[in-house]
Amino acid sequence: MLHGASLRLLRAAGFVSNFDRFCITPMLLLIGTQLGVSLPTVMLAASGYFLAYGVMQPVWGLASDRLGRVRVMRISLTGAAVAALCSAIAPDATVLIVARVAAGGFFAASTAASITYIGDTVPAAVRQRPLSELMTAFALGTAVATVVAGALARYVSWRFVFALPGLVAACLAVTLRRLPEPPRAAPGALLAPFMIVLRSRWQWYVMAVAMLEGAVLLGFFTYIAPALEAQGVSVTLAGAVSALYGVGSMAAAQAVKRLVGRSTPVRLIVLGGAQMALAFGVAGAGRSVPALMVCTLLLGGGWSFMHSTMQSWATSLSPAARATGVAMFGLALYAGSALASALAAAPAEHHAYGGLFQTAAILTIPLTIAAAVGRARYRN
Repeated sequence: MLHGASLRLLRAAGFVSNFDRFCITPMLLLIGTQLGVSLPTVMLAASGYFLAYGVMQPVWGLASDRLGRVRVMRISLTGAAVAALCSAIAPDATVLIVARVAAGGFFAASTAASITYIGDTVPAAVRQRPLSELMTAFALGTAVATVVAGALARYVSWRFVFALPGLVAACLAVTLRRLPEPPRAAPGALLAPFMIVLRSRWQWYVMAVAMLEGAVLLGFFTYIAPALEAQGVSVTLAGAVSALYGVGSMAAAQAVKRLVGRSTPVRLIVLGGAQMALAFGVAGAGRSVPALMVCTLLLGGGWSFMHSTMQSWATSLSPAARATGVAMFGLALYAGSALASALAAAPAEHHAYGGLFQTAAILTIPLTIAAAVGRARYRN
């Protein structure tokens, strides 16, 4: 059974992970200017982070199934603290990119392990409720990151922004000693969890949907702040607009909690997809501050409705190797994000943001159809 104190620790780990992952978004142009590099170059720090975040998911998942959820979180947060502090003192773009890739690899464990912990301790019928609580913490980390990062980068230093999650991660690595380790099956052969997971056709289907979801939402969301800054909007205001994503996600997470058990997963997915398509449609039509405010609010809502449903589904696919299954889901999600953000860097360099957001709106349609149809056909 999941206790309130345990959920608060999981939320804290998820919060700092999301803060570190999204804090670079409103600082991209500023970092590029101060380090004397182009936007595509500094974008490597963001896309490399997302890629490492995804690639390390199965590694940490396998470690979690063998070593335990809590132990893996503590080890990874220690490494994340070191990598974040190295990001803060990076003398040039090369060192910064390497440090951010390392930070992404280490912080990758926190989100997946938190989700798996809930999967281990909460029955499937009500699992989406604590997952929604966890997503609220993720959204709060995103919102705080985009607001605080923009303001601190302008008035203090972008280096200080990278140092903050490093210090919090170091504290959590110690505090998580209080989190009880959930029971799990005795580990078998080293690669046995992968064999269990990859034999599931539904696992492959959900991973494919997750990859498209990561590309559509996370990949294109990265360009909200640069789209504003390209029009002369300050870093602080661009960060504040991006932070509305977290506000929308937190508000929607509360609605999702009330709807679990009263509405079908398919309906939640469709509601989420509709919000995402409308969001990118608004952004594609105009990149004014009010338009992108509406966009980010709707994207946050769409994320909570669709992604929490997908996450809950992912925790049920391979119970005997739950951590590895959730990690493979995360791998697909963040690989899609990294691929989309990297491919979109060149058009963004030429300020072709309208076309980018219109593309995202179009891609939301097959994403929603695939997720809804698959979930409708799936049986536990």
